[in-house]
Amino acid sequence: MKETILGVHVSNETYDSIKKQLFQHMEDNKQSFIVAVNPEKIIKASQDSSLKELINGADYQIPDGVGVLIASKLQGGSITNRITGIDLMNVLIEEASIRAKKVFFYGGKPGIAEAAKQKLLEKYPSLIVSGVMDGYVKDNQQIIDTINAADPDILFVALGSPKQEEWIRDNRSKLNVSVFQGVGGSFDVFAGNIKRAPAFFRRFGLEWLYRLLKEPWRLKRQLALPKFLLKVITTGRK
Repeated sequence: MKETILGVHVSNETYDSIKKQLFQHMEDNKQSFIVAVNPEKIIKASQDSSLKELINGADYQIPDGVGVLIASKLQGGSITNRITGIDLMNVLIEEASIRAKKVFFYGGKPGIAEAAKQKLLEKYPSLIVSGVMDGYVKDNQQIIDTINAADPDILFVALGSPKQEEWIRDNRSKLNVSVFQGVGGSFDVFAGNIKRAPAFFRRFGLEWLYRLLKEPWRLKRQLALPKFLLKVITTGRK
């Protein structure tokens, strides 16, 4: 099921429901493209038709931001489960390690994907990482050939948004991959280079507050949330 917020589709799923669907798609040789959406991205998409088309063209638009849940409630929707990109990545990796499915890490600075791989193998020793490649390789055909040779079931792409989503959109038909997820800076987190907010802040959807306390310069960016919610109220479901 999906809802529409300011013209942008948002999937109404849980970690468990999306996990079950994605692994079934692998068995059915069906491709799935996951995009994370938050208030900032929805606002940009509402003003940029090409970005809106890119997001709405994905198979799953996960609500990665507590503001999306609030917006759903304001317009009478039923999205109550926040699904963060990094946590979904971890859920898929854990399940892949259990089911002997192969994953590939593409993107990030040189060495980051490899470091993330090593940390994740410590956590999930049975995980099959069929390949890694940094985001600085220029030859797109080389990238495609390398990924296809590795034959992964899941491809995590960390090129920053919306570049990573554009790359997936443009290349998914050339790749023998079932699940595609753009994961932003997640490789850095798994590699240990970036520290996530403590569990208390994550549990209540307050990562934004933690980041604001650590980095006060983010205040201007955080003020976008009230503007987003006001626009939802005044614009309605369009």
